[in-house]
Amino acid sequence: MAAQDWFDVRGAVAWFTEQTMDKTIGMTRFWEQKYWLSNFAAEFAMAGIIFVVTMLAVLGPVWMERKLIARLMDHRGSTIAIRSLWTGEGNIRVEWWKSLPFGIGVPIGWINGFLWNNFGNDSENPKVAQVGNRSYAGWWWALPGMINNFADFTKFAIKEHMPPRDADQVTYEVAPFIIISTTLLVFAFIPYGPSLYAANPDLSLVYMMAIFGIAPLGVFFAGWASNNKYTLIGGMRSAAQLTAYEIPLLITVLSIAVLCGTLNIIEIAEFQMNGDQGSVWNLFLMPLGAALFLITMIAEVERTPFDMPEAEAELVEGWWTEYGGMRWGLLFASEYLRALAACLLFSIFFLGGWEFPFEDALISAPFVGGIFEIIFQIIPHSVWLLVKAWMVFGFFIWVRASLHRVRTDQILEFGWRYLLPLSVIQLGLSIWLRLGVYDGGPWPFVIPALITVVAILLFVVLVLDEDKEALAEQRRPYHVSEIDKASPGARIMED
Repeated sequence: MAAQDWFDVRGAVAWFTEQTMDKTIGMTRFWEQKYWLSNFAAEFAMAGIIFVVTMLAVLGPVWMERKLIARLMDHRGSTIAIRSLWTGEGNIRVEWWKSLPFGIGVPIGWINGFLWNNFGNDSENPKVAQVGNRSYAGWWWALPGMINNFADFTKFAIKEHMPPRDADQVTYEVAPFIIISTTLLVFAFIPYGPSLYAANPDLSLVYMMAIFGIAPLGVFFAGWASNNKYTLIGGMRSAAQLTAYEIPLLITVLSIAVLCGTLNIIEIAEFQMNGDQGSVWNLFLMPLGAALFLITMIAEVERTPFDMPEAEAELVEGWWTEYGGMRWGLLFASEYLRALAACLLFSIFFLGGWEFPFEDALISAPFVGGIFEIIFQIIPHSVWLLVKAWMVFGFFIWVRASLHRVRTDQILEFGWRYLLPLSVIQLGLSIWLRLGVYDGGPWPFVIPALITVVAILLFVVLVLDEDKEALAEQRRPYHVSEIDKASPGARIMED
């Protein structure tokens, strides 16, 4: 069982609104209305708090994308990329450790000086993200480069809006707001902690997935209404791709609900951290479902390698092409918000939600268990959930830097031929685990251990059993021909 969370935001908001209504409406002749007004004010305040938390949380993925993708895509090699962690752009070093109190930064300065003197970058070499010093502009003591995000927002806000002349103006203008509004509504049902959420209906999982599926309609509307061949192709690709991956995603989510025995998102998280169930994360009970959820979510948010609807090399910007200024900024923000929602949901569904890894074992450990218990009581549970979500987004960045863009026919074939049958298999496994294995008590240790070992062995076998000859036959043939070099006097000499 996770440690008690003192960060009871909902309880504090409810107490404050109740006290406020007692001292205002409660002292008038309309005192009977104070109860529903207090509830309405509390829910409205929680919605605002969740919006602020979401806007702050999404800055993490945006900053991580800029910093990590530059390092991962550094073709000079991993050695230079590692050096950049202690050597600044242009060989400029910010000695931030000198500002730490009580001299605790002195050892850090010694280590940094040793690395600087022995393994520093040469200032004459090209540096990653040196244009406009984007990599280091910002708060030098934390999150360097973060201020660029606010500067980009200002740039989008003041840009001129130039809609296409022949576009369907109403649909063209409405499409971005359909996408961004439905994306934000998803966060109303995603809990950041046991007491940090906007809404918690019994069927929150159903409501959330229903709203999550509305945004693709806005994508298709944007592609069609722009009256541009590139946007139309991008919209059609998006519709085909999202249809192929939405069904496996929904079946996988249904598998999670069957295993946990609930359609409530908070109860799904508590099912994994409840001491009666042995605090077993769903990742170890349904690794196939975790892989399916991760792959389908990457496709749903149209990130590499499933970014054919907005392929820059062939479709300019895909269904985004005719949007600029603040509308493009809203679409850009919605992409990262959907990615953040995917990471949060993966953390809640498979990584134990807001529970720290091995929290029960660390608290029960001899000698140091009390120290860990104090640490877990001090740090709000929402912090652990955000850290997990940002780590999952780091995996998204790794996939983007590692994999190439996949053709549309291959994307659709992968979704319909492989992911859909595998999701049905996972649903059957979840039903078997719920009805045939789970008895309401702690999970037997052998069950998650056996499932994890089998999943790892299957993965290794599939990787090692790759038929290279079959792959070679599937490669597209190419021809090489040699042509004599042209010269000004070649034709004269032939004559």
